[in-house]
Parts: sequence; structure tokens; C-alpha cells
Amino acid sequence: MPCRGRNGRRYTGRFAPSPTGDLHLGSLYAAVASYLDARANGGRWLIRMEDLDAPRVVPGSAARILETLRRFGFEWDEQVLCQSDRTDRYAAALATLHERGLTFECSCSRSQLADEERYPGHCRVKLSSPAAGATATRVRVESGATWFDDRIQGRFRQDIAAAVGDFVIRRRDGFIAYVLAVVVDDAAQGVTHVVRGADLLDVTPRQIYLQRLLGLATPAYAHVPVLTESDGHKLAKSARSVALPEGVVVPSLLRIFELLDLSPPAELSGAPLAQVWRWGMRAWRVDQVPRRLALALDR
Repeated sequence: MPCRGRNGRRYTGRFAPSPTGDLHLGSLYAAVASYLDARANGGRWLIRMEDLDAPRVVPGSAARILETLRRFGFEWDEQVLCQSDRTDRYAAALATLHERGLTFECSCSRSQLADEERYPGHCRVKLSSPAAGATATRVRVESGATWFDDRIQGRFRQDIAAAVGDFVIRRRDGFIAYVLAVVVDDAAQGVTHVVRGADLLDVTPRQIYLQRLLGLATPAYAHVPVLTESDGHKLAKSARSVALPEGVVVPSLLRIFELLDLSPPAELSGAPLAQVWRWGMRAWRVDQVPRRLALALDR
């Protein structure tokens, strides 16, 4: 029977890469975990291109990412959604928060805040006259813990006001911040389950905070360990892009299965790709994924 999300909705998962370069091994690892979790639970799986940050988008990157996913046998259930086509939705959410008095404009630059561990609230109190120059929009954050039970990492708590302070939802350059866009998109696409890298674990309370302010459902979250180089540094896209010569797809997929602690049998190395996926879907258990924030590739 298909797994149900909150409010009885059918499981809907998603993978949301940023087209700032070719798909690298760490992103493929997260995509495999997301896909296995969705298919093992009889769910739908979607792809969203997070291309809002136009200056960082690499021409042709989105097409190459999709081609890599196709070569690895991924199948998605709806047309790919691009954030760059949805700016009106983000503007509407921003307006809703503004109308309720939940935001304020901030003229502080990154250099001015470089030595601060959290936003100190310089612009929180409304000034008698508008600030000159470009401003960012921040959401007002009240004290108190926001928590959720991650399906891999366990309970995670954060007092956003103490850890981060009032956070940016529209940048000084006018672009909507990731934290707001992803909340709007997950709700619009009916996403019930999010499986992604643990580098986004501490951003999740901010997303939940916005979901509550906007009256949106909160998905179930599962954060897989981030793959790192042997020295602990995050994988570089340029050095770890996924190459696709003949004969590499199945071995690469099996390696990712191993990193997810699925222990694929040796005979799968000569099996067709579809058979490898079927085995992975039968073997998948989210509680078998290593409960750690990072995983070195030399293990």
C-alpha cells in the first residue's frame, strides 16, 4: 500500500538540484536516496530546478543534469518545475508576510555583519525614514525552539532567534532567498517527504517556521550524510562531476547503494540497470542510512 503523508496525502518526494554545474557524486547520492524512498513507499517523485540565483546558473547545466539522471534510470512523474518561472508565487508569499507585519527591510551589508554570529537586529525597529540604497527583506523571528523528528538524524531543535536571528527571505539584489522559495514550491507540488543532504539540516527549522507563518503543511524530513573528500571537505562539483562512459552507470549506482548501507550482492554488478533499481527498492530502509552528518568517500 502506498505510504501516506500528513493529512492522508499520497507520498510525494522530490529532488531539487541547482543548475550551477554538472551533477556530482554527492548530489547523485542524495537523488538515489530520495528516489528509493519514494518508490519503496509507492510514492511519486518529482524534479525541481532551483535556478533562482541567475548569476550562478551555468548555461546547459540543467539539461546535462536531466540527461545524467535519465542515463541512471531515474523516472519522474511530472514535468520538471523551474523556480525561475515562479517568481510571482514567491512575490505573493512575500506580500502576505509583509501585510501581516512579519517582515522588515534591512540595509545591513554582508561586510557589516561579517563579525556577527547571528543577525543582531540593527534594522528590526522601523526607522523614521526609509533606508537609502538597496535593502533585503527579513522575517521577524520570535524566541522559542523549533523542532522536528528527522527520519535519519533524529530529533533536531533550534532556537532560530538565538542561532540565526531574523533571517533573509529576499536578498539585497532582489532575488528571493532559497528558504522562502523552497517552502512555497514544496507546498505547491504537494511534497510530503523530503530526502536531502545533511548540509541543509540546520536550515530546516527556518523552513518550518515559514511554513507555519504561511499556513502550509510541513513535510517529513530525512537528511542523509553529506559525502565528503577523505580530508573532510565537501565534494567539489568540478572534481566530482558524474562521468558516464559505457559500463560506469551500474558500478556507480552500486557504490552509492553501499554508501547507503544497502550491501548489494556481488552478482548485481552484471545485472541490467532496471534489475539493480528493483533490488534497491526492495532493500531500502531509511533507518539503515548511517546516522551521521558526513561520510568520507574513502570509507
